[in-house]
Amino acid sequence: MTDPDGSLEVHGAVAVTGAVTGRDKDPDALLAQIEHTREDLARTIDTLADRVSPASNIRMLRDRAKAELARPEVKKAAAAAGAVLVAAVVLRIWSRRRK
Repeated sequence: MTDPDGSLEVHGAVAVTGAVTGRDKDPDALLAQIEHTREDLARTIDTLADRVSPASNIRMLRDRAKAELARPEVKKAAAAAGAVLVAAVVLRIWSRRRK
C-alpha cells in the first residue's frame, strides 16, 4: 500500500517513510538493494547460528577457561591447591605406615 504522494509505504505492520525517487524505480538499483539486504540477512543468520551452536559454545568456554588459567593469581592458587593435595596424600600415606 502506498501513499498517493509517494512519501509513505506500508510493508505489513511497518511503515517506511521517504520520498520515492527515480532511483527507487530503477530495476538495477532495486536488484542491488535486494542483494545488499540478502547479504545483511545472511550475515545476521550466520551470527545467530554461531551464537547458538553447541560446538561454538564449547569453544568459547574453553577459550575463556584458558584465558582465566593464564592469569598469575589463578596459577598461584592452583599451585597452592596442588601443594595442599600432595601434602594431604603424603600425610595420609605416612600415617597409615606408622600403624
